Amino acid sequence: MKHSSTFINGKCLFIFLCGILFLSKISFSIGDLDVTCIDAERKALVKFKQGLEDPAGRLSSWVGDDCCRWEGVSCNNRTGRVVKLNLRNLYSDSLDGDGTVQILSGKIDPSLIVLKDLNYLDLSMNDFGGSQIPTFIGSLQSLRYLNLSGASFGGTIPPSLGNLSRLVYLDLNKDDQFESTKSSLQWLSSLSSLKYLHLGGWDLSLSATDWLQTVNRLPSLLELHLTFCQLSNLPFTLPSLNFTSLMVLDLSNNGFNSTIPDWLFNLESLVYLDLNSNNLYGPLPDKIANLASLEKLDFSLNSIEGQLSKNLGKLCNLQSLKLSQNRITGEITDVLDSLSRCSRSSLETLNLGYNELTGNLPNSLGYLKSLRYLQMPNNLFQGSLPDSIGNLTSLEQISLSYNKLSGITKSLGQLSKLTVLDISENIWEGVITETHLTNLSSLKELTMDKASPNISLVFNISSDWIPPFKLTYLLIRSCQLGPKFPTWLKNQSDLNFVVLNNAMISDTIPTWFLNLDLQLNKLDIAYNQLSGRVPNSFRFNNDCTVDLSTNRYQGPLPLWSSNITMLYLRDNKFSGPIPPNIGEVMPLLTDLDISQNSLSGSIPLSIGNLTGLTTLVISNNELSGQIPHFWEDKQFLYIVDMSNNSLSGTIPTTMGSLSFLEFLILSNNKLSGEVPSSLKNCTNMVSLDLGDNRFTGKLPAWIGESMHNLLILRLRSNSFSGNIPRQFCGLSKLHIMDLSHNHLTGHIPHCISNLSGLKSEGIEEITYQGKLKVVAKGRVLLYYSTLYLFNSFDLSNNNLSGAIPLELTDLIKLGTLNLSMNHLTGQIPSSIGNLEWIETLDISMNQISGNAGLCGKPLLTECPGSGQTTSGDNEEDRHGDGDGDGGNKFEKLGFIISIVFGFFVGFWGVCGTLIIKRSWRIAYFEFVDRVKDICSSMIRRMFVPKKQPWML
Repeated sequence: MKHSSTFINGKCLFIFLCGILFLSKISFSIGDLDVTCIDAERKALVKFKQGLEDPAGRLSSWVGDDCCRWEGVSCNNRTGRVVKLNLRNLYSDSLDGDGTVQILSGKIDPSLIVLKDLNYLDLSMNDFGGSQIPTFIGSLQSLRYLNLSGASFGGTIPPSLGNLSRLVYLDLNKDDQFESTKSSLQWLSSLSSLKYLHLGGWDLSLSATDWLQTVNRLPSLLELHLTFCQLSNLPFTLPSLNFTSLMVLDLSNNGFNSTIPDWLFNLESLVYLDLNSNNLYGPLPDKIANLASLEKLDFSLNSIEGQLSKNLGKLCNLQSLKLSQNRITGEITDVLDSLSRCSRSSLETLNLGYNELTGNLPNSLGYLKSLRYLQMPNNLFQGSLPDSIGNLTSLEQISLSYNKLSGITKSLGQLSKLTVLDISENIWEGVITETHLTNLSSLKELTMDKASPNISLVFNISSDWIPPFKLTYLLIRSCQLGPKFPTWLKNQSDLNFVVLNNAMISDTIPTWFLNLDLQLNKLDIAYNQLSGRVPNSFRFNNDCTVDLSTNRYQGPLPLWSSNITMLYLRDNKFSGPIPPNIGEVMPLLTDLDISQNSLSGSIPLSIGNLTGLTTLVISNNELSGQIPHFWEDKQFLYIVDMSNNSLSGTIPTTMGSLSFLEFLILSNNKLSGEVPSSLKNCTNMVSLDLGDNRFTGKLPAWIGESMHNLLILRLRSNSFSGNIPRQFCGLSKLHIMDLSHNHLTGHIPHCISNLSGLKSEGIEEITYQGKLKVVAKGRVLLYYSTLYLFNSFDLSNNNLSGAIPLELTDLIKLGTLNLSMNHLTGQIPSSIGNLEWIETLDISMNQISGNAGLCGKPLLTECPGSGQTTSGDNEEDRHGDGDGDGGNKFEKLGFIISIVFGFFVGFWGVCGTLIIKRSWRIAYFEFVDRVKDICSSMIRRMFVPKKQPWML
């Protein structure tokens, strides 16, 4: 559990320093001691030390007779009594520079009771293993300072702490995993001298209704932290407010479900107010102006709604304003105009992200000249960045991602202190030149990510331009950097994260880029037209991701260092066998996708060494041979896709040990035999595709008994025989079942109405279900992101008999129903009209009858009014006296004249204008070129998934 760090402004710091100076009057420095420590107290400290575990030897100085000279011990130089014991662990990660563990642990011995004059006790940031705070501490009645924060105490807060009536500072903040049991705050009311209180992380739900009344009895309180305390009640009013000197109030991460309380705005000394991560709702009141001293305000992660009060502009001391993840609406212009009213704005942090603010960013943004952090992602801003943003010379971080901004001003390049720029997922248009980047000398992270493949922003940077910055993080997706590999990266030798995805680069990786000798955490240059052979000189850090998918790389499959965990090389032109030592060279691989290449040979046995594998995708290659038996220790594997190869033999029984397996895709191979019953252990299966193979035997009934999460079952184009198991009706989540092109016999089970996945609105549990070829409307279609919306039931081309079960019409969300090419008999159910979502219905080539309303060719039944005309009628038509062919001739003539006239007007109205008016002609062909480019990009990406789990 993490809590917000303590904030102490200048005033608070002055007060606490005064307190420390007071304590130092009675605990003089060790060097000025005139007397030695009391022997009884020395023995008590020795006994206390014996109960502790001290691996780093922090208490090694605790030897000899004079305990006043021991590390962490201070004494009164007149009486020799111990007044201060400071054993705080100063190393936040519990290690010093050489890696030695610095924490103290063990048991706190009650021998400390002997220290009658002890007024300062600090055991913070150690580890006491979830043990209870010792009750005897409540007997140390001289204590004025008690700090047990971050020391891994658990249980309940002992009420005996209420005996410490002199206590000024109490910090019990929990930031560990040890749970506390429910505690009360009744003991707190007797600590009337308390100025600082931090009880973060303790379960105070026993005082959920009266905590405020208890705190109200502490008139000297200056700083209060009650974070993560499960305080569900936040009273709106308080009859009389006693702690009016409060300067810091942190009630974040509780279960409040109320409006912002009225009494809050009477705390006019507040400089820090944090109520983030609660369930506060309603508007931000205009009374916020009462808190004129406020420097930090955090109401993020609530449900505050409506437009922001313009009185925020009266808080001229405000340094940090965090209102992210609420329901704030209105124009951003109004917000920024009000915040810029102060002639000398102190605002350094502005976080309005994840709201519903609209409009253009106004020029008044440039008046917030102290601003260092501008964070406003996930709103509805539009238009261009204002030119005035260049005035924010102190700005260090910008996050404007997930808006609808379209224009990037050149003044952005004037922000010389900017280190982080994230403007992803907008609709940027135009051209980026070196002017946009010219003075960004401090820039370290540049993120311009866009999921849509459509490119509307072009980098047009001179090939000899040298950037003033040294990036460590570069993410550019769906922006045009090509056709050449961007030469402005020549001096970026500090890069460790490189994404140049869908950047229209048609080039090879240049030698100068390899000579940068980068140590990479991620390399993603997918969806380009890079060619040649992949260099093997890249160096990678631990847990590295490499994605070279959808390029034109050739040659053998490359192997790199053992640090790579995710490797995506799909959709290239790699050929030859999969390296037999791939599992030895890269043993840490968790995700491997080498699909859609021209790889041949067998599956290497060394893949069995990849015990941490989660996704294995080797589909759409030319692999042959049998599937190896190396599945026993792949406990995390959840995707296996070997489809569209020439694999033969049977499915290994050891695949049944993959208890986490969700996707097993083995379609379009030459696999044979029966499906092993060991697969029934794969109870998490979501998609099972064994179609287009040579499997035989009966359909496995255990599929319906053990795979209750199954959404897709595709067993088409095999040689399965026998009946459809009734157990399949237990697949209540199924929305695609394809058993077509087998040798199935018997009747369609009447229990089919139990397939509730084909009756509900859609599958909400899992929106990603992989990719699948489905047959609909006579075409084979490949589905990716919208697969979860496709509902299909296909039993075609079998030997099924009997009637179409009435229960089939209960599957009202079916989009495709194919029962063709069977031996079904009887009538079409009269309730077939219930299938309101049906798009494709095929029951042809059966022996179905009884649809009395069906007429017309090729049926023998003629439709009403379609009989032959009489001879008299024909005679009249021949003489032109009737309404037959004679009338039709005039109608045809008029129709032909209309076509000719329409063609003449339409063709020359458009083409004639284009021929005559040059400016229109140029504009028209530019429009055609642009449409062509957009269509080409869409077609290239239409059947390629953006990023599936095995592609991340």
